[in-house]
Amino acid sequence: MADLFADSTSPAALPAEAAPLADQLRPHTLADVVGQEHLTGPDGAIGRMVSVGRLSSMILWGPPGTGKTSIARLLADAVSLRFVAISAVFSGVAELKKVFAEARDHARTGTRTLLFVDEIHRFNRAQQDGFLPYVEDGTVILVGATTENPSFELNAALLSRAQVLILHRLDAAALGTLLDRAEEIEGRPLPVTPEARGALIASADGDGRFLLNQAETLFSVELEEPLDPSGLAALLHRRMAVYDKDREGHYNLISALHKAVRGSDAQAALYYLARMLVAGEEPLFLLRRLVRMAIEDIGLADPNALVQCIAAKETYDFLGSPEGELALAQACLYLATAPKSNAGYKALKAAQRSAKETGSLMPPKNILNAPTKLMKQAGYGKGYAYDHDAPDAFSGDNYWPEEMAPQTFYTPTPRGFEAKIAERLAYWDRLRKERQG
Repeated sequence: MADLFADSTSPAALPAEAAPLADQLRPHTLADVVGQEHLTGPDGAIGRMVSVGRLSSMILWGPPGTGKTSIARLLADAVSLRFVAISAVFSGVAELKKVFAEARDHARTGTRTLLFVDEIHRFNRAQQDGFLPYVEDGTVILVGATTENPSFELNAALLSRAQVLILHRLDAAALGTLLDRAEEIEGRPLPVTPEARGALIASADGDGRFLLNQAETLFSVELEEPLDPSGLAALLHRRMAVYDKDREGHYNLISALHKAVRGSDAQAALYYLARMLVAGEEPLFLLRRLVRMAIEDIGLADPNALVQCIAAKETYDFLGSPEGELALAQACLYLATAPKSNAGYKALKAAQRSAKETGSLMPPKNILNAPTKLMKQAGYGKGYAYDHDAPDAFSGDNYWPEEMAPQTFYTPTPRGFEAKIAERLAYWDRLRKERQG
């Protein structure tokens, strides 16, 4: 369990019998921490450090309620370090200076300090730089906790001096173990049916602290019969999905949605779309991304894909939520089930590279307009073949700059509507060779 205990800056702990259930169940050893055996086990990074009695600075990155605070406290106990905890939400430069000064005084007497910084990503870049000299000279062993991607939120200099250890979202087995321990503490089973117990675990969304708070609520009420899933939902407040629209959860889910559409998995695509809508994502953002998928991953293999997305946007504007969200679902399903092609996307990239390499080459004069007499005298428009007057409405003329050989950027796939486009291009290529020859 993570973040289950007050840090050293909090008020005095309550008596054991009055403490919250989550506090009563705090682990006493690293072996008691559930769900993070890949780190705390004998072969894990933390397990190996503890076995040799030597810690390095680290950043614990993981969702809420997964064990970050607990692990930090237990690390200090395991290797006999002085433990100091601060929160980046409540601490400023003055408090940091005090902590570092005290740590230096203790270091002179042979006692090293483990400094735990909760929500370390909330410190700004300058404050993060302030840790560097004290980490480098060993005044403190820094253990930072964050729910945000350290790559985006922490200084590169700080990251280079600390290991980033990733904590997993607690799975059903780990959450079930927490409930077992809660029942042992209470001396009675949770007043829920097996189906409701499964629903309770699912509602925790991998957060051990939340699960134990919900269990504490259940233990506090008197019930004549165990609750079924519907009774459980009526008693407990629904928990919103963990999701920050401007942070990593946002980018992870939109990436998953895009790749599920690209991979033609309509069921998974609809799931990730629903995840984002349930979490409060702005529907217009999702519509913009669906439009991007239509032109990047489908293109002319099915030109109606773009039409569907634009229609979905207009429908949502007209209906709003929640009815308009059906239009998003329809567009998402259309894209996921459409034939796929990135030929247009690749063609644009190739054409842009060629445009940069060739600079400002002039088009051939015969296809340039000649609005002035001087331009006509210079040969602008001379010899232009008007395609509608040619057989098959196709002159086969050369439209490329004289200094540049014709290029092929767009190669349609044999899928969907692009198969017909490929036939047209082949037909025109044959005519062009005949007429230019």
